[in-house]
Amino acid sequence: MSFTIASMTVGDAERCAELERALFAGDGPWSTQAFVSELAGSHNHYFVAREPSGHVLGYAGVALLGAPPNIEAEVHTIGTDPSAQRRGIGGALLDALLVLADERRAEVFLEVRTDNEPAIALYRREGFEIVGTRKKYYQPSGADAYTMRRPAAGVRENEEQQA
Repeated sequence: MSFTIASMTVGDAERCAELERALFAGDGPWSTQAFVSELAGSHNHYFVAREPSGHVLGYAGVALLGAPPNIEAEVHTIGTDPSAQRRGIGGALLDALLVLADERRAEVFLEVRTDNEPAIALYRREGFEIVGTRKKYYQPSGADAYTMRRPAAGVRENEEQQA
């Protein structure tokens, strides 16, 4: 499957909300307006995966918070069209977010449903570790979430050299 990663535009918000409803129906999916609001935040960075036709297959967003040397990145959302899953789209979107975090040497945090094994496996491959559990994090379903953390680029490199 051919796709490219590009910055999300306001014009993509409706399609991203449509994917949210398909992916997270029981967990309070984001609306079109929620995506538009996120795009307006100067600290937020959102991407989409597009087919050559322009059709959006997935989306992801991160907030970069704080000032050097204490910058923190928080993955806000990531999702892939159910018909296009397991084709590298989620990984490519996550990579786009992690490049931004690594450029700023930011520690990265995210929440993921405790029963979302494919996502947890992806995050572990990218260096994330579970650091906590948030009970009944997702509403209205009441599903629990793991908080996962990936050390900042400089810290991660030092840890790898010492291992």
